[in-house]
Amino acid sequence: MINELISPLNTTAIGTAILCGFVVGIERQIFGKPAGIRTSILICLGAYCFVALSSSLVGDSTDTSRVVGQIVTGIGFLGAGIMFNNGEIVQGITSASVVWIISAIGCLIGFDNYGAAIFITILTVLILIGISFLEHRFKKLNKGTHKE
Repeated sequence: MINELISPLNTTAIGTAILCGFVVGIERQIFGKPAGIRTSILICLGAYCFVALSSSLVGDSTDTSRVVGQIVTGIGFLGAGIMFNNGEIVQGITSASVVWIISAIGCLIGFDNYGAAIFITILTVLILIGISFLEHRFKKLNKGTHKE
């Protein structure tokens, strides 16, 4: 019965979406950034669901690329909500970018590209942690909006 409820969704894909969202979200949560674990998992899982469901539709008027385009647009609005203006400084751009890449990871999973999704997840976390490390190591990188 449960299998009928989640078809055409794939439990391996659902697990991969949850894992990828968790991995990126845990980095954001540890460093006290917006869009932590819950948000990251839900964005990745939601993007996967929309792509998987659109891929399961058959017909002359079916176009999965339109669904992906709408995900990009919708996530853009979500990302805009994360950013805010603090005087002359706009903050939250990295968090908005992370939300965007998490949705892309969900789309990759929706198109059965699990390896690419996991690779992009790892690469995203390495970029986030690696650049933070460089900013702490080389103080000249902390100019502008990244002053501590």
